[in-house]
Amino acid sequence: MTETGPLAQQLMSIMSNRLLDPLEILLDDPVTDLRERCERAAEAWAARLHGPEANYAIASIVGALYPGDEAFDPPADWWRTPLGQVVLLRVGFPGREAVSYALAGAMLGVTRQGVHDLVTRDKLARHPDGGVTVTSIRERIQLRGHPR
Repeated sequence: MTETGPLAQQLMSIMSNRLLDPLEILLDDPVTDLRERCERAAEAWAARLHGPEANYAIASIVGALYPGDEAFDPPADWWRTPLGQVVLLRVGFPGREAVSYALAGAMLGVTRQGVHDLVTRDKLARHPDGGVTVTSIRERIQLRGHPR
């Protein structure tokens, strides 16, 4: 499996669930050609997310796959997915400087108590308004040697 494998699989899964499956139902016809194009696009987008165009690719993907008038606010477990980890490493949490201890724990794959311990030991930075800074979470993940 390539470096982009899990990420491309997640992108394809999202496109399938939100675009292709509903089209197959509405058109009452398989969308095989479109599915193949989406698979190639998912690989290409995954490669962009690991390259120098990552920030632009993240903005494009988040805008297209998670549309809405509300601020981008995925569920906590999303941050442990391949796409969530790339977004976190490349841009942090768009529109937020800090997150709750619980969300920081989800991002890092540790408990809320684990985050509290990391803050106490100055391994994560407490935000003046509460919670943990997204920057310190990103730095912690990079220190653990997470693949970019």
